Amino acid sequence: MRTDFFARLDREPEPPKIEIPRMSRTRLALFGGTSAFYLAIVVAVLASTWLVALDWKLMLFRPYEQWPEQHAFLDYFVVLGQRGPTAVMVAAWLGWRSWRQHTLRPLLALGAALLLLNVTVGAVKIGLGRLGPHYATQIGSAELFAGGDIFPSGHTANAVVTWGILAYLATTPRARRYLSALSAVVSLGVGLTTVYLGTHWLSDVLLGWAAGLLILLALPWCEPLIGRAEAWILGMRDQWSARRTSAPSLPVASGGPRPAVFPQRGTDASPADDPAREPVATVGTTARPAPGSATGPAASTRTTTHDRSRAHPRSERTPVTPSGSRRPPHSRPLTGG
Repeated sequence: MRTDFFARLDREPEPPKIEIPRMSRTRLALFGGTSAFYLAIVVAVLASTWLVALDWKLMLFRPYEQWPEQHAFLDYFVVLGQRGPTAVMVAAWLGWRSWRQHTLRPLLALGAALLLLNVTVGAVKIGLGRLGPHYATQIGSAELFAGGDIFPSGHTANAVVTWGILAYLATTPRARRYLSALSAVVSLGVGLTTVYLGTHWLSDVLLGWAAGLLILLALPWCEPLIGRAEAWILGMRDQWSARRTSAPSLPVASGGPRPAVFPQRGTDASPADDPAREPVATVGTTARPAPGSATGPAASTRTTTHDRSRAHPRSERTPVTPSGSRRPPHSRPLTGG
Protein backbone atom coordinates (compact mmCIF):
# COMPACT_ATOMS: atom_id res chain seq x y z
CA MET A 1 0.00 0.00 0.00
CA ARG A 2 1.46 3.31 -1.08
CA THR A 3 1.61 6.13 1.39
CA ASP A 4 1.82 9.84 0.81
CA PHE A 5 5.57 9.76 1.59
CA PHE A 6 6.38 7.38 -1.28
CA ALA A 7 4.02 9.18 -3.62
CA ARG A 8 5.88 12.40 -2.88
CA LEU A 9 9.19 10.77 -3.70
CA ASP A 10 7.96 9.96 -7.20
CA ARG A 11 7.26 13.59 -8.03
CA GLU A 12 9.66 15.68 -9.99
CA PRO A 13 11.27 18.19 -7.60
CA GLU A 14 10.19 21.71 -8.41
CA PRO A 15 13.02 24.18 -8.88
CA PRO A 16 13.19 26.71 -6.04
CA LYS A 17 12.73 30.38 -6.70
CA ILE A 18 16.24 31.74 -7.07
CA GLU A 19 16.81 35.43 -6.45
CA ILE A 20 19.58 36.75 -8.67
CA PRO A 21 21.80 39.31 -6.89
CA ARG A 22 21.73 42.81 -8.32
CA MET A 23 24.22 45.64 -8.16
CA SER A 24 22.77 47.48 -5.16
CA ARG A 25 24.11 50.68 -3.61
CA THR A 26 25.80 48.72 -0.83
CA ARG A 27 27.53 46.50 -3.33
CA LEU A 28 28.60 49.51 -5.37
CA ALA A 29 30.05 51.14 -2.25
CA LEU A 30 31.97 47.97 -1.39
CA PHE A 31 33.21 47.69 -4.94
CA GLY A 32 34.48 51.28 -4.88
CA GLY A 33 36.18 50.88 -1.49
CA THR A 34 37.85 47.61 -2.52
CA SER A 35 39.06 49.19 -5.76
CA ALA A 36 40.63 52.05 -3.83
CA PHE A 37 42.34 49.57 -1.49
CA TYR A 38 43.62 47.63 -4.50
CA LEU A 39 45.15 50.72 -6.07
CA ALA A 40 46.69 51.79 -2.76
CA ILE A 41 48.50 48.45 -2.42
CA VAL A 42 49.84 48.66 -5.96
CA VAL A 43 51.07 52.23 -5.47
CA ALA A 44 52.68 51.35 -2.12
CA VAL A 45 54.65 48.52 -3.70
CA LEU A 46 55.62 50.56 -6.75
CA ALA A 47 56.92 53.35 -4.51
CA SER A 48 58.77 50.91 -2.20
CA THR A 49 57.09 52.35 0.90
CA TRP A 50 56.80 50.91 4.43
CA LEU A 51 54.76 48.02 3.03
CA VAL A 52 57.78 46.71 1.13
CA ALA A 53 59.90 47.06 4.28
CA LEU A 54 57.31 45.01 6.18
CA ASP A 55 57.46 42.37 3.47
CA TRP A 56 61.18 42.01 4.01
CA LYS A 57 60.91 41.87 7.79
CA LEU A 58 58.44 38.97 7.59
CA MET A 59 60.57 37.19 5.00
CA LEU A 60 63.74 37.47 7.11
CA PHE A 61 61.80 36.33 10.17
CA ARG A 62 61.16 33.01 8.36
CA PRO A 63 57.97 31.82 10.07
CA TYR A 64 58.43 28.27 8.75
CA GLU A 65 61.60 28.06 10.89
CA GLN A 66 59.94 29.55 13.98
CA TRP A 67 57.08 27.02 14.02
CA PRO A 68 58.30 24.01 12.07
CA GLU A 69 55.73 21.67 13.66
CA GLN A 70 52.96 23.37 11.62
CA HIS A 71 54.73 22.92 8.31
CA ALA A 72 53.30 19.48 7.40
CA PHE A 73 49.68 20.48 8.08
CA LEU A 74 49.93 23.83 6.27
CA ASP A 75 51.43 22.15 3.22
CA TYR A 76 48.12 20.32 2.79
CA PHE A 77 45.94 23.22 3.89
CA VAL A 78 47.32 25.53 1.21
CA VAL A 79 45.89 23.18 -1.44
CA LEU A 80 42.51 24.79 -0.69
CA GLY A 81 43.83 27.76 -2.65
CA GLN A 82 45.09 25.89 -5.70
CA ARG A 83 42.93 26.49 -8.74
CA GLY A 84 42.74 22.94 -10.07
CA PRO A 85 41.62 20.97 -6.98
CA THR A 86 39.31 23.69 -5.68
CA ALA A 87 37.66 24.22 -9.08
CA VAL A 88 36.93 20.48 -9.36
CA MET A 89 35.44 20.27 -5.85
CA VAL A 90 33.30 23.38 -6.20
CA ALA A 91 32.20 22.45 -9.74
CA ALA A 92 31.03 19.02 -8.51
CA TRP A 93 28.91 20.63 -5.82
CA LEU A 94 27.49 23.28 -8.15
CA GLY A 95 26.79 20.62 -10.78
CA TRP A 96 24.59 18.79 -8.29
CA ARG A 97 22.93 22.12 -7.47
CA SER A 98 22.27 22.74 -11.16
CA TRP A 99 20.64 19.32 -11.51
CA ARG A 100 18.45 19.83 -8.44
CA GLN A 101 17.42 23.38 -9.36
CA HIS A 102 16.98 22.65 -13.10
CA THR A 103 19.22 25.53 -14.11
CA LEU A 104 22.74 25.97 -15.45
CA ARG A 105 23.29 29.26 -13.63
CA PRO A 106 25.51 27.89 -10.80
CA LEU A 107 27.98 26.32 -13.22
CA LEU A 108 27.93 29.30 -15.57
CA ALA A 109 28.49 31.71 -12.67
CA LEU A 110 31.51 29.68 -11.56
CA GLY A 111 32.87 29.69 -15.10
CA ALA A 112 32.43 33.47 -15.41
CA ALA A 113 34.16 34.05 -12.05
CA LEU A 114 37.12 31.84 -12.94
CA LEU A 115 37.43 33.53 -16.33
CA LEU A 116 37.53 36.96 -14.71
CA LEU A 117 40.06 35.67 -12.19
CA ASN A 118 42.42 34.33 -14.85
CA VAL A 119 42.21 37.47 -16.99
CA THR A 120 42.52 40.16 -14.31
CA VAL A 121 44.95 38.51 -11.91
CA GLY A 122 47.04 37.00 -14.69
CA ALA A 123 47.39 40.33 -16.49
CA VAL A 124 48.63 42.11 -13.33
CA LYS A 125 51.02 39.25 -12.50
CA ILE A 126 52.66 39.38 -15.93
CA GLY A 127 52.62 43.18 -16.12
CA LEU A 128 54.35 43.80 -12.77
CA GLY A 129 56.64 40.74 -12.89
CA ARG A 130 57.48 40.64 -9.18
CA LEU A 131 59.81 37.97 -7.81
CA GLY A 132 58.93 35.88 -4.77
CA PRO A 133 60.75 35.91 -1.42
CA HIS A 134 62.80 32.83 -2.26
CA TYR A 135 64.10 34.47 -5.45
CA ALA A 136 64.70 38.00 -4.14
CA THR A 137 68.05 39.48 -5.08
CA GLN A 138 68.33 42.82 -3.22
CA ILE A 139 67.22 43.47 0.35
CA GLY A 140 64.67 46.28 0.59
CA SER A 141 63.80 46.12 -3.10
CA ALA A 142 60.24 45.60 -4.34
CA GLU A 143 61.59 43.09 -6.91
CA LEU A 144 59.27 44.37 -9.63
CA PHE A 145 59.63 43.92 -13.41
CA ALA A 146 62.06 41.06 -12.92
CA GLY A 147 60.13 38.31 -14.70
CA GLY A 148 58.21 37.00 -11.68
CA ASP A 149 54.51 36.21 -11.41
CA ILE A 150 53.45 36.31 -7.76
CA PHE A 151 51.87 39.78 -7.34
CA PRO A 152 48.97 39.48 -6.53
CA SER A 153 48.81 36.09 -4.85
CA GLY A 154 46.95 33.65 -7.08
CA HIS A 155 46.35 31.20 -4.21
CA THR A 156 44.66 33.91 -2.15
CA ALA A 157 42.54 35.33 -4.97
CA ASN A 158 41.47 31.84 -6.05
CA ALA A 159 40.45 30.91 -2.50
CA VAL A 160 38.32 34.06 -2.25
CA VAL A 161 36.57 33.39 -5.58
CA THR A 162 36.05 29.61 -5.51
CA TRP A 163 34.79 29.46 -1.92
CA GLY A 164 33.05 32.83 -2.05
CA ILE A 165 30.99 31.78 -5.08
CA LEU A 166 29.17 29.32 -2.80
CA ALA A 167 27.96 32.23 -0.64
CA TYR A 168 27.10 34.26 -3.74
CA LEU A 169 24.87 31.45 -5.08
CA ALA A 170 23.20 30.64 -1.74
CA THR A 171 19.39 30.64 -1.90
CA THR A 172 18.66 31.54 1.74
CA PRO A 173 20.05 34.33 3.97
CA ARG A 174 21.11 31.82 6.62
CA ALA A 175 23.10 29.73 4.16
CA ARG A 176 24.65 32.90 2.72
CA ARG A 177 25.88 33.97 6.17
CA TYR A 178 27.40 30.59 6.99
CA LEU A 179 29.06 30.20 3.61
CA SER A 180 30.41 33.76 3.74
CA ALA A 181 32.05 33.03 7.09
CA LEU A 182 33.47 29.75 5.77
CA SER A 183 34.92 31.37 2.63
CA ALA A 184 36.42 34.21 4.69
CA VAL A 185 38.15 31.79 7.06
CA VAL A 186 39.51 29.64 4.22
CA SER A 187 40.76 32.59 2.15
CA LEU A 188 42.39 34.28 5.16
CA GLY A 189 44.02 31.01 6.19
CA VAL A 190 45.32 30.26 2.69
CA GLY A 191 46.79 33.75 2.33
CA LEU A 192 48.59 33.69 5.67
CA THR A 193 49.81 30.15 4.96
CA THR A 194 51.60 31.35 1.83
CA VAL A 195 53.37 33.97 3.97
CA TYR A 196 54.33 31.31 6.50
CA LEU A 197 55.75 29.05 3.77
CA GLY A 198 57.70 31.95 2.28
CA THR A 199 56.13 31.67 -1.18
CA HIS A 200 54.50 35.15 -1.09
CA TRP A 201 55.09 38.58 0.35
CA LEU A 202 52.45 40.01 2.67
CA SER A 203 51.57 42.64 0.06
CA ASP A 204 50.92 39.82 -2.44
CA VAL A 205 48.32 38.38 -0.09
CA LEU A 206 46.65 41.75 0.56
CA LEU A 207 46.31 42.36 -3.17
CA GLY A 208 45.03 38.81 -3.70
CA TRP A 209 42.24 39.33 -1.16
CA ALA A 210 41.24 42.57 -2.88
CA ALA A 211 41.37 41.01 -6.36
CA GLY A 212 39.15 38.08 -5.39
CA LEU A 213 36.64 40.30 -3.60
CA LEU A 214 36.38 42.61 -6.61
CA ILE A 215 35.46 39.65 -8.82
CA LEU A 216 32.70 38.52 -6.46
CA LEU A 217 31.34 42.07 -6.17
CA ALA A 218 31.32 42.48 -9.97
CA LEU A 219 29.44 39.23 -10.71
CA PRO A 220 25.96 40.88 -10.80
CA TRP A 221 27.09 42.78 -13.88
CA CYS A 222 27.69 39.41 -15.55
CA GLU A 223 24.22 38.01 -14.76
CA PRO A 224 22.57 39.16 -18.03
CA LEU A 225 25.34 37.48 -20.01
CA ILE A 226 24.98 34.33 -17.88
CA GLY A 227 21.24 34.29 -18.57
CA ARG A 228 21.73 34.61 -22.33
CA ALA A 229 24.37 31.87 -22.30
CA GLU A 230 22.01 29.54 -20.40
CA ALA A 231 19.16 30.23 -22.83
CA TRP A 232 21.44 29.54 -25.81
CA ILE A 233 22.74 26.26 -24.36
CA LEU A 234 19.24 25.03 -23.51
CA GLY A 235 18.00 26.04 -26.97
CA MET A 236 20.78 24.06 -28.64
CA ARG A 237 19.91 21.07 -26.46
CA ASP A 238 16.24 21.27 -27.48
CA GLN A 239 17.15 21.49 -31.17
CA TRP A 240 19.42 18.47 -30.88
CA SER A 241 16.72 16.47 -29.11
CA ALA A 242 14.15 17.47 -31.73
CA ARG A 243 16.43 16.31 -34.53
CA ARG A 244 16.90 12.94 -32.87
CA THR A 245 13.18 12.37 -32.31
CA SER A 246 12.11 13.63 -35.77
CA ALA A 247 14.40 11.30 -37.75
CA PRO A 248 12.49 9.74 -40.77
CA SER A 249 11.31 6.18 -40.17
CA LEU A 250 11.39 5.29 -43.92
CA PRO A 251 14.43 5.69 -46.19
CA VAL A 252 14.40 8.50 -48.69
CA ALA A 253 13.80 7.78 -52.36
CA SER A 254 17.35 8.59 -53.44
CA GLY A 255 20.61 9.06 -51.66
CA GLY A 256 19.58 7.13 -48.54
CA PRO A 257 19.80 3.53 -47.42
CA ARG A 258 17.57 1.05 -49.18
CA PRO A 259 15.51 -1.57 -47.38
CA ALA A 260 17.02 -5.03 -47.25
CA VAL A 261 15.42 -7.68 -49.50
CA PHE A 262 14.72 -10.85 -47.59
CA PRO A 263 14.12 -14.10 -49.52
CA GLN A 264 10.55 -15.38 -49.54
CA ARG A 265 9.40 -18.93 -49.40
CA GLY A 266 8.98 -20.40 -52.85
CA THR A 267 11.79 -18.34 -54.41
CA ASP A 268 15.25 -19.43 -55.40
CA ALA A 269 17.02 -16.77 -53.29
CA SER A 270 19.66 -18.87 -51.57
CA PRO A 271 20.95 -22.43 -51.82
CA ALA A 272 20.39 -22.87 -48.09
CA ASP A 273 16.63 -22.23 -48.52
CA ASP A 274 16.13 -25.54 -50.37
CA PRO A 275 17.18 -28.56 -48.33
CA ALA A 276 17.09 -30.76 -51.47
CA ARG A 277 19.72 -28.68 -53.16
CA GLU A 278 23.37 -29.31 -52.69
CA PRO A 279 25.45 -26.74 -50.76
CA VAL A 280 27.82 -24.89 -53.03
CA ALA A 281 30.65 -22.47 -52.43
CA THR A 282 30.48 -19.44 -54.71
CA VAL A 283 33.71 -18.30 -56.33
CA GLY A 284 33.34 -15.27 -58.56
CA THR A 285 30.31 -15.90 -60.76
CA THR A 286 30.72 -19.72 -60.91
CA ALA A 287 29.31 -22.10 -58.32
CA ARG A 288 31.39 -25.12 -57.30
CA PRO A 289 30.49 -27.99 -55.00
CA ALA A 290 31.34 -27.16 -51.42
CA PRO A 291 34.01 -29.25 -49.72
CA GLY A 292 32.63 -32.38 -48.11
CA SER A 293 29.60 -32.60 -50.43
CA ALA A 294 28.60 -35.65 -52.51
CA THR A 295 30.70 -36.34 -55.59
CA GLY A 296 29.62 -37.64 -58.94
CA PRO A 297 28.66 -36.50 -62.39
CA ALA A 298 25.74 -34.47 -61.14
CA ALA A 299 27.81 -33.01 -58.30
CA SER A 300 30.72 -32.02 -60.53
CA THR A 301 28.51 -30.17 -62.95
CA ARG A 302 29.26 -26.45 -62.93
CA THR A 303 26.30 -24.20 -62.68
CA THR A 304 26.08 -20.49 -62.98
CA THR A 305 24.92 -18.63 -59.86
CA HIS A 306 21.84 -16.49 -60.09
CA ASP A 307 21.64 -12.88 -59.13
CA ARG A 308 20.18 -12.84 -55.61
CA SER A 309 18.57 -9.49 -56.17
CA ARG A 310 16.21 -11.13 -58.74
CA ALA A 311 13.89 -13.83 -57.43
CA HIS A 312 12.80 -16.54 -59.90
CA PRO A 313 9.83 -18.79 -59.19
CA ARG A 314 10.56 -22.44 -58.89
CA SER A 315 9.28 -24.86 -61.50
CA GLU A 316 7.01 -27.64 -60.33
CA ARG A 317 8.19 -29.93 -63.18
CA THR A 318 10.88 -32.52 -62.77
CA PRO A 319 14.22 -30.95 -63.73
CA VAL A 320 15.82 -32.20 -66.92
CA THR A 321 19.24 -33.76 -66.60
CA PRO A 322 21.98 -31.89 -68.46
CA SER A 323 22.99 -35.02 -70.50
CA GLY A 324 20.86 -37.24 -72.77
CA SER A 325 17.66 -36.42 -74.61
CA ARG A 326 14.01 -36.82 -73.90
CA ARG A 327 12.09 -39.36 -75.96
CA PRO A 328 9.23 -37.73 -77.86
CA PRO A 329 5.84 -38.94 -76.81
CA HIS A 330 3.98 -41.59 -78.87
CA SER A 331 7.17 -42.89 -80.45
CA ARG A 332 7.24 -46.51 -81.53
CA PRO A 333 10.09 -48.78 -80.63
CA LEU A 334 12.48 -49.66 -83.40
CA THR A 335 12.27 -53.28 -84.48
CA GLY A 336 14.80 -55.19 -86.37
CA GLY A 337 13.81 -56.28 -89.94
